[in-house]
Amino acid sequence: MPNHTFILNGKRVTVDVEDDVRLLWVLRDVLGVRGPKYGCGLGVCQACTSHINGKAFNPCRTPVSSLRSSDRITTIEGLPERVGKDLHPMQEAWLDVDVAQCGYCQPGQIMAAVALVEEVHAKGRKVNDADLDKIRNVCRCGTYPRIREAIKQGEARMPGPKKKKAVKHTS
Repeated sequence: MPNHTFILNGKRVTVDVEDDVRLLWVLRDVLGVRGPKYGCGLGVCQACTSHINGKAFNPCRTPVSSLRSSDRITTIEGLPERVGKDLHPMQEAWLDVDVAQCGYCQPGQIMAAVALVEEVHAKGRKVNDADLDKIRNVCRCGTYPRIREAIKQGEARMPGPKKKKAVKHTS
């Protein structure tokens, strides 16, 4: 079988699996990373949402062969490491708002929320309701109002929008 190497939660890993194995199975069954959940296997429910190079993606749709050795995969287990704390600010907000009921979708929800906030902040602005409407993760318990509140609280605890540098024009 072919070897596939990538960076998982800050550590380089190599797995010996067939090229067509989806990354979700590699994470869960080969590497023992249980945060990304199996929901639909089609990228519809988004329970498996993780980050690849800082962007949200669904490992259930991603064959391991599509990864480069430089690709950085972050799952909910690696999220706190990015801020050097026991919990990421978004995870803290999730607890403070008491979002979870069954909790199954929560890792994917949190990962989608962090990616959204970072993407919007990179554009120099804060998250608005239209941005929140773009999150398509399914919550079987219907805790969407609490999810939205937690995202707003988590955003307030994360580094703010990057200020765009003013360009001086000289004539």
